[in-house]
Amino acid sequence: MTPWGMLGLAGAALLFFWGVGAYNRLMALRNAIGEAFAQFDVHLRARSEVCDKLLALIAPRLPSEQATFDALASAQAESQTAAQASRAKPWSPDPVGGLAVAGALHAAALTRLLSLLDHQAELRSEPAVDELVSELKLVERQRAFSRQVFNQAVAQYNEALHQFPTRVLANLYGFGEARSL
Repeated sequence: MTPWGMLGLAGAALLFFWGVGAYNRLMALRNAIGEAFAQFDVHLRARSEVCDKLLALIAPRLPSEQATFDALASAQAESQTAAQASRAKPWSPDPVGGLAVAGALHAAALTRLLSLLDHQAELRSEPAVDELVSELKLVERQRAFSRQVFNQAVAQYNEALHQFPTRVLANLYGFGEARSL
């Protein structure tokens, strides 16, 4: 074999191994997005459970505020539907975008409910209600932290996706940009 043939073979091997390395790096970063979403999803489910308990406890006592309860229940159903769609591919921008919108609606409805409870001193002073509100606030802080971890994983993935020369192969491998929450 000629020296030029050896050089060409070495160059081809180098390109091949670089391509495999780029693929593995992008897969590892995409898997990190999935792991971060799994943690976020745990807190979404916990928030849903606490909201259900809180609604079951206070809705019968405040029939005049049924619109607030209905808004939260509706936002919660939308959030759960969007989370279900995002579980399969948390790096896909469309379902995660829907989850972000549903999360904003849920946050607004939850804020209305907590504001309502702040104005109902006798109801808020009950230990069961106070305990659920405290638990809900804790879950919201944990969810906010896990959301930040998810968004950091997305940012790392997107950064790697746009770095040259990896971006040359990203389309070939079928990698697309992920969306933050």
